[in-house]
Amino acid sequence: MMNESRAVYVISVAAELTGVHPQTLRIYERKGLVTPARTGGGSRRYSEADINRLRRIQDLTETGLNLAGVQKVMALEAEVARLKRQIADIERAREVAVAQTHSQYRRDLVPLSQKVAVYQKRKS
Repeated sequence: MMNESRAVYVISVAAELTGVHPQTLRIYERKGLVTPARTGGGSRRYSEADINRLRRIQDLTETGLNLAGVQKVMALEAEVARLKRQIADIERAREVAVAQTHSQYRRDLVPLSQKVAVYQKRKS
């Protein structure tokens, strides 16, 4: 299984995989939509995560969004993902807190059965 963050694709391969011209990828980079890794010589290298992001950009532009709209949608999607992670973290913390609370209950306390007892004075 390939590491999704490992930058291995040169710009021509990334362009072919996403169905766009290499110049379009350069525009996306200038607009801040994608940030490919760079080699020591300055060549762009795209990761699988970058390819997925470029495909998402293509999906959005094909629906009629301009690049500013794409930026906004992707920023909102990133915020939703961040909030979902935060909710999951809070849920895990809640589960731990509830488990800790339950573990502190005194197990030696046993409820008495609740019966009505009628008091009758003894005859002497």
